[in-house]
Amino acid sequence: MTEVTAGTRTARETLAHRCRAITEARWFAATVFALILTNAALLGVETYSGLVDDWHRWLRLAEHACVAAFTVEIVLRLAAHANRPRDFFRDPWNLFDLAVVLSAFLPVVRENSTVLRLLRLARVLRTARFLPQLRIFLVAVGRSLPGTISFLVVGALLLYVYAMVGWVFFARHDPEHYGSIGRAVLTLFLLMTLDGIGDAVRAGLEVSHWSILYYASYVLLASFVLVNVLIGVVITSLDEARDMEENDARDRPLAASPEDPHLLLERIATARRALDDLERGLTRVSPGRPREAERTASTSGGHS
Repeated sequence: MTEVTAGTRTARETLAHRCRAITEARWFAATVFALILTNAALLGVETYSGLVDDWHRWLRLAEHACVAAFTVEIVLRLAAHANRPRDFFRDPWNLFDLAVVLSAFLPVVRENSTVLRLLRLARVLRTARFLPQLRIFLVAVGRSLPGTISFLVVGALLLYVYAMVGWVFFARHDPEHYGSIGRAVLTLFLLMTLDGIGDAVRAGLEVSHWSILYYASYVLLASFVLVNVLIGVVITSLDEARDMEENDARDRPLAASPEDPHLLLERIATARRALDDLERGLTRVSPGRPREAERTASTSGGHS
């Protein structure tokens, strides 16, 4: 039983090493990246009805070829983790790739052309695996979501308060923009981008000179303070995502080496060569030492 288990473990390690040699090769990454771009190009071509009518058969064949290629790729990457499958599922990018590939084989998805196109579009996001800067950006967006939600809550409260104040003062004179709370919120949301702020201020001055205080305080809080807070949240998330990427890249070789027998053998061979060089260096120095010992012994003997 022990021999069977050891043989199975050795077979898994051999399979994982061979598949890892393929998946970690540059040509493999370049091929997958080209397939992703080809899939994106096919989606763009399918938006032209004339081309779809003329090349429908070839486009379907190209789509099936892409699905087959992506399936082979994910199988190879799964086999590369045959000796440690948990590591494959710990990586969120692996789970995303696996979900995108498997979704093409679900009956419900295959029958719904709209969902299928959206999932094919999701394959474009897989370019993040091969573009570190894009991967850092996507991770930063995910990490900034809690801060962004807080920003949206504060922004919604600010809009509601200023919309109510605007409805009280301008609803009678400007019902088109402040006739209800919904119109007031929409007007202030558009003014957040400073688009049309001049016309709004001029219309407000016709009602009261105090309206300048209303619009100035709103622009200061909504367009400058809140937007700068959001930018600060995103920049902080980018720095954190960049640090995470650097730490993962630094820890990845250390984590992989103890479980990879071939890397261990290479390190052992390197250590042996270093020891051999050290031994040869000591051998060159050691012949002079016995002579010095003999001279010391004879000198001590003569004095005695």
